[in-house]
Amino acid sequence: MDDLRTTLLTLGPDERRDFGVFIQRQRRKAAGRQDSRLYELLVQPRELAGPQLIATLYPGAPNPVAYYALRKRLLRHLTDFLLLRQRQLDTTAAASVRGQLTLAQYLFEAGIPRLAWSTLRKAEKLARDNEQYEPLNAVYNLQIQYANSPHAEPLPEIIARRHVNKKAADEEERANIADSLLRQRLREARKKGRAAAPLDAMMHDILAEYDLQEAFARSPSLLCRLMSIARSAMLVRRDFATFAVYIERCYRLMERRHGFAPAQRSYQLRLLYMLAHALYRSRHFAQSIAYLEQGRALLQASSGRKYAEFVPRFTFLLAANLGFIHRNPEGIDLLEQALKATPALPLVEELTARLQLVFHYFAEGNFSKANQALLRIGRTDHWLEEQLGLEWLLNKNMAEMFIQLELGHEDIALCRLKAIERSLREQFPAEAAAASTTEDATLTPTAGVGLVGGPYRYILSFLELVHDVINDPAAARRPAFAARVADLPTFLPLQREDLQALSFYAWLRARMLGRPYYEVLLEVAGL
Repeated sequence: MDDLRTTLLTLGPDERRDFGVFIQRQRRKAAGRQDSRLYELLVQPRELAGPQLIATLYPGAPNPVAYYALRKRLLRHLTDFLLLRQRQLDTTAAASVRGQLTLAQYLFEAGIPRLAWSTLRKAEKLARDNEQYEPLNAVYNLQIQYANSPHAEPLPEIIARRHVNKKAADEEERANIADSLLRQRLREARKKGRAAAPLDAMMHDILAEYDLQEAFARSPSLLCRLMSIARSAMLVRRDFATFAVYIERCYRLMERRHGFAPAQRSYQLRLLYMLAHALYRSRHFAQSIAYLEQGRALLQASSGRKYAEFVPRFTFLLAANLGFIHRNPEGIDLLEQALKATPALPLVEELTARLQLVFHYFAEGNFSKANQALLRIGRTDHWLEEQLGLEWLLNKNMAEMFIQLELGHEDIALCRLKAIERSLREQFPAEAAAASTTEDATLTPTAGVGLVGGPYRYILSFLELVHDVINDPAAARRPAFAARVADLPTFLPLQREDLQALSFYAWLRARMLGRPYYEVLLEVAGL
């Protein structure tokens, strides 16, 4: 595999055209340029081997030495092109600070210290206002280097500011390390479903090791980072109610004591989303919508696509909330618009929107559209499990089973049910279930030694009931069936469980009661 070709093929059509022009501008020759020819050969549909490229470029006398020198030159051009493109697209404060720092360095070398110092002061203010500690450290180092200038500020003051910034930069670096460590452990846990690891203890140990317990109170960026760490643990524990109270208190405290400057908008948006999500998962839909609307107002007030990454997140969560306050059609409309928007959603966000649409259509009783949305996901189960996790795949497969059953395809629904059972039994045999007993008993009060299914054994019990409904639809209306549902091994705790899992339980309860599914779903959700 040609690594240079692989890299070039990552460029989009417009970028390839621009890069071709960029090469031509570097140095012109009447007879054309060899690096341009090599570029055209590398990006053509059919891949050529090294000897073929050499023979094409040097037909008279093959010259491998010149060919490899040519490759190095083309790679240099590509690096310069990507660097220039990145600087043009990067509108962040860090990029602006680096640009001003480069200008100040040039002005010092050109013998214009007054203007250089003026530029450095601007760079310092911008970096400090935006909590860009690493670029700010470079600014202070340059100020110290040219402190003998008559236009400089007193050296002791510069050094004192540099020491304060160095402490903040070190704190941020420690937060980065702690964040990465916990996320790595959670990624490993997510592939296995609900982790049995004591995540609270893990998070506490990491924060204590890197001395971060109290750091969040001093900085919106660190508050955002640490809330992200805490949220990752809570997503596995399902303790959304506790986290919602915790993050709301921290957010209000930061808002009251320090506020959020325009330069800190991204941190504020992340905090608002985490807060709204925790409130949604703990069934406080009206409060969640209030914080989402606050975030959407901030997004609308922002120019350009600076915070474009937040738009789908706020949209999806708002749609989910609307589904639980009798405004499901509005939620569907939001998701459909997001899927039609230009530019298109990133792949993971697109798949998330499509799966969410499945549940919204299902709530409306539009099973045909729900099935179409499911088919448009268009990925294998293996890919979905690797990229999005076991629970995402379970939600998708369970939804498919119920859709096929509602469409009258009992045989397909039964096949999907058996596939889900087989997958859980294979991934969580009796030995794995026994290992899960180390989990906090308050989270899984029915934890038992040797049970097949491990943390998902309640799904196996639930699927047995669905199997009976498939075989005999009238079974759901019998008293004995209701007794079996009541004996489910803590299928919920209802106050903690995933709302999508709750929708599955609502389907079963609707069958038992002979009432509309959506009506029962809202009732089970506590509305």
